[in-house]
Amino acid sequence: MSILHDFSDYHTISFFACQESDVKWASRWDAYLLMSDDQIHWFSIVNSLMIVLFLSGMVAMIMLRTLYRDISKYNELESQEEAQEETGWKLVHGDVFRPPTNSDLLCLYVGTGVQFFGMVLVTMIFAVLGFLSPSNRGGLMTAMLLLWVFMGLFAGYASARLYKMFKGTEWKKTAFRTAIMFPGTISAIFFVLNALIWGQKSSGAVPFGTMFALVFLWFGISVPLVFVGSYIGFKKPAIEDPVKTNKIPRQIPEQAWYMNPAFSVLIGGILPFGAVFIELFFILTSIWLNQFYYIFGFLFLVFIILIITCAEITIVLCYFQLCSEDYLWWWRSYLTAGSSAIYLFLYATFYFFTKLEITKLVSAVLYFGYMLIASYAFFVLTGTIGFYACFWFTRLIYSSVKID
Repeated sequence: MSILHDFSDYHTISFFACQESDVKWASRWDAYLLMSDDQIHWFSIVNSLMIVLFLSGMVAMIMLRTLYRDISKYNELESQEEAQEETGWKLVHGDVFRPPTNSDLLCLYVGTGVQFFGMVLVTMIFAVLGFLSPSNRGGLMTAMLLLWVFMGLFAGYASARLYKMFKGTEWKKTAFRTAIMFPGTISAIFFVLNALIWGQKSSGAVPFGTMFALVFLWFGISVPLVFVGSYIGFKKPAIEDPVKTNKIPRQIPEQAWYMNPAFSVLIGGILPFGAVFIELFFILTSIWLNQFYYIFGFLFLVFIILIITCAEITIVLCYFQLCSEDYLWWWRSYLTAGSSAIYLFLYATFYFFTKLEITKLVSAVLYFGYMLIASYAFFVLTGTIGFYACFWFTRLIYSSVKID
């Protein structure tokens, strides 16, 4: 009895009555994932969607009517004299497919953009289908990382196809740059930021084991896949231009002020940024203010709108550029859509000073470092979308007219 008496003096046994919940297992996260400002979120997304779809419809109608009229007019020309008197995009047919300066750099950026686009698209699909649950901590980042590694095959293929079209011969060098340049830049920034976290003796620093695994995935899997994709792409027949390129470059006439490359590029980035502006606010809030973000259906819809917007604004500005007899569209098409990353970083700066209460220098450096990485990735993604849209557009219109 004394043993039981001593036990009762130092230990207390508690019993709790558990009531069975009516919440279904699939809905167990709803209490945490429902946002307090969901009405504002829904209204903002729908409003943004309506505006972008309206603008996209207007742009599509203008482009279809204008191109149909121009192609019909050009095909009705009966003599060479009439053709010489015409001004517009047909006059630069002998230079429009001339390889640009730094074509190898453009190839690796396009290949990297294809890799990033594939990663984002597949991740979005998995998230919409419910394979990425918030209960799996770090599942989203792990999925994106693995998809990035295996999408290296498509990056090498895309860069090699474009490189061969530019009459390039050193495909191995281009493959190596494609596999190294973008990940190397991101890794350099990331390692500096991680060193700052180590210096603060924070538990949030990435351990050496994880960093070693990342390096292994990069050089052990991603780089070889890029070379495999480049080998396959370079072995295929080169993409043929719809028209022949002249040996002597045509002189570009003086352009109007609104066709200045810097001005048109900066103007072109406004609409793609506007397509993601509202969703960007919620994403930044979820990352930096510790709120959940799990409305991947809306995010996927915004991603589709972003693709359409980047494609259409680039096509419109490319058409105006060609009508001004300026055939240097390769890089400008990439930069036009990619300039939306500038507005993304500017908005991130605005968000920092208006929404966050960060006073420590290290925390501020971490914020701007991570947002610089995000902006750079957004530049590569949107730039590649704009480039391929313009690439398809130019090949379409120049293959639809009679070239003497």
